[in-house]
Amino acid sequence: MNRLDRIKGCLLGGAVGDALGAPVEFMGWAEIQDKFGADGITDFAPAYGLKGAVTDDTQMMLFTAEGLLRAFVRGSSRGICHVPSVIHHALLRWLLTQDYAPKLDIKSNGWLIANQALWSRRAPGNTCLQSLRAAKNFGEPAQNDSKGCGAVMRVAPCAFFGKAFEYASESGRLTHGHPSGYLAAGIFADILQRMVDQSDSLEHALTSSLARYGSVTGMDEVRSALERVLFYFYEGYRPTPERIASFGGGWVAEEALAIGVWCALFAESLEQGVVMAVNHDGDSDSTGLIAGHLLGVQYGVAGIPRAWYEALELREVIERVAEDIERVPRDFCGMYGEFDEQIARDYPGS
Repeated sequence: MNRLDRIKGCLLGGAVGDALGAPVEFMGWAEIQDKFGADGITDFAPAYGLKGAVTDDTQMMLFTAEGLLRAFVRGSSRGICHVPSVIHHALLRWLLTQDYAPKLDIKSNGWLIANQALWSRRAPGNTCLQSLRAAKNFGEPAQNDSKGCGAVMRVAPCAFFGKAFEYASESGRLTHGHPSGYLAAGIFADILQRMVDQSDSLEHALTSSLARYGSVTGMDEVRSALERVLFYFYEGYRPTPERIASFGGGWVAEEALAIGVWCALFAESLEQGVVMAVNHDGDSDSTGLIAGHLLGVQYGVAGIPRAWYEALELREVIERVAEDIERVPRDFCGMYGEFDEQIARDYPGS
């Protein structure tokens, strides 16, 4: 696979995991079985009025990607850029789509926010909403002690830019103040980056990332959770709904990341991995999204079942963002150092 196929696979794979888990996000395992049968949910089901609907997880992932692209344009054209501030600006545009006005004066420009399909509330997390609504300065860390998974689920695009761990961690701090909340985001992006740039297996990327960042101050809970699922993998202890329930519900960052990684480690296909990741008590769409991102990098777009691919909400938007992530850093500056005007209009540097 080439780089573009891995980027597309990652973003689309995360979105199909999100969409598969959306109908059961707030359901327990027994309730899921009552509604969908003994095997749980194994195919797209209606959520928010349509099959293949994504949640706030995918919405915020797209705006994070937009922020990273705008930061690249700004840094290239102006020579200076504080990347978390530009991502913050992008997330505040997402806040507008949720019918909330931020305190900060923001620019609602660019092509992404103009897409009316994104102007839909999909059970957004209270921590993200409250943090973004309260922000008084761009790039200002959140004033809370939350370690919910809302920072992890949006940072996959950081894997395709330099300093993945730093950008993901710093952007995570915009909404989640507990180290486990934002450092889980950082190590997730680093794992993905190793899989993309070095063609590492998930196991090798995970062990390498833990070796590099596992001793960072505040990483204790995240490291412990990831080491636990590595042990499960080596011992052949497969994830089941009951075992995942005993591990945790995935509502907090280190649990959501570990559950997604656990399911991806044992999966023999993207479909199998995200099905495992959404069938449990807890935050099914977020754990499905995390597993989908990891397996999408591994298997590419071809690994996504055709029916899911065709039914996925915002598929064309996600594909365009993936293509721009691959294209913009290459094409923005021409061979004579001239800036591409169309890219500058699509991703104005603010």
